[in-house]
Amino acid sequence: MPPVVIDNPILNSPFSEPARHFRFDDDGITNEIADGRRRSTYFSPIPKPKTRGGPQLALAGDFATEKALDNDFINRVREHVGAWRSARYPGITAVTRDLLTYWTEPARDKPLFFCQIEALETAIFLAEVTGHRQPWTENKLREDSQARNPGLYRIAFKMATGSGKTVVMAMLIDHDRHQPCE
Repeated sequence: MPPVVIDNPILNSPFSEPARHFRFDDDGITNEIADGRRRSTYFSPIPKPKTRGGPQLALAGDFATEKALDNDFINRVREHVGAWRSARYPGITAVTRDLLTYWTEPARDKPLFFCQIEALETAIFLAEVTGHRQPWTENKLREDSQARNPGLYRIAFKMATGSGKTVVMAMLIDHDRHQPCE
């Protein structure tokens, strides 16, 4: 099947949660627009059968030889962070509430991208809410961290190139700087 050509791949504002996406099928991306945010998914290569005496195998870059798998944990955390956002952030400190109000102010001179706000919200949700209200999240993170890095607990965030990771890191540092010492 010939590759799909999408004249304008931008469907959403960078300042709002994605509301539409291009649908994938068994052959890859389509030009069909679907409502809602795309679920977090990754593509796992399916190796071709080995043949004797033939050319060396190479990983194919097409979707016919890849299997789409949902990032179930990420999708579940996104749902909980979204519900927490809709409920106006219960369970956070007054300082965190003031910073979130400032960062999400619609009249800001330089408004933040939705992905930056969501990354901040997720970091705050994990730090201030999960242990008290959502222990499954912290338990899963600790279990995965222990399996991969015994004795070293760490959490990573993934953001696209150009999405403002440095801004998010600076805001998280500012958040920590304003928190009272325990």
